[in-house]
Amino acid sequence: MEKAQEWMDYGLDLAKEFGPKLITAILIYIIGSWVIKRIIGATRNVMSKSKYDESLQRFLLNLCTWALKVFLIIIVISRLGVDVTTFAAVIAAAGLAIGLALQGSLSNFAGGVLIMIFKPYRLGDLIEAQGVLGVVKEIEIFTTKLTTPENKLAIVPNGAMANGNIVNYTAEGKIRVDTVIGVGYGEDIKKTKEVLMNVLTSNTQVLTDPAPSVNVMELADSSVNFAVRPFCRPEDYWDVYFATYENCKLALDGAGIEIPYPHQVEIHKEG
Repeated sequence: MEKAQEWMDYGLDLAKEFGPKLITAILIYIIGSWVIKRIIGATRNVMSKSKYDESLQRFLLNLCTWALKVFLIIIVISRLGVDVTTFAAVIAAAGLAIGLALQGSLSNFAGGVLIMIFKPYRLGDLIEAQGVLGVVKEIEIFTTKLTTPENKLAIVPNGAMANGNIVNYTAEGKIRVDTVIGVGYGEDIKKTKEVLMNVLTSNTQVLTDPAPSVNVMELADSSVNFAVRPFCRPEDYWDVYFATYENCKLALDGAGIEIPYPHQVEIHKEG
């Protein structure tokens, strides 16, 4: 009984000593979290009004959020009576060890900063990098998220993105669609070119500047192959690609121009 009383007294002493500090620390954390949300919200509004680039806006907000949270945690720990100086030294030592262990992550962080500075791509751009083709969905501190044509989410490290080759199909605002159409050797070349050009000019998604082109590309074993090359906006690429093949087939059939069967000719798509 006496032992239980001693433990109760000890517990009460601890509660008296650390209870107010713990309650204060919890209140500081709750209020601090609320303040951080307000600061981030206000910063977001300012950036939106100042027309910051959306990818840069998300990157900076993410960075600021983490920095403020770390600062808040340090304040809470100091309120609990932990020596912040000693804590900072421990963090520095741990940071060095973690930094050596996470060199790849630091490289990705540096890559994210470089991407924000030089802007090789932005949100919504269609790019090809690290063997992945997709639309940029989000640029985070360590990674870039792409949505592939198959609607898959691809997550690529920013370090690799910053140090590798990037093909941005959206940057110029126009993209060429390369298709190849083969016709029989006995067909009239000028008439074929007119039919194929009419297919391109009648498609409203095909741009007039640069103008589409139809040219003899190859004299193959069983066919004369034409390079049919319309230009379009990047977001219309696949619509124009498929429509060009389909409409060329229909137009050539309607004009009585022979298209060799697959066993007669191999049709290659130019890269």
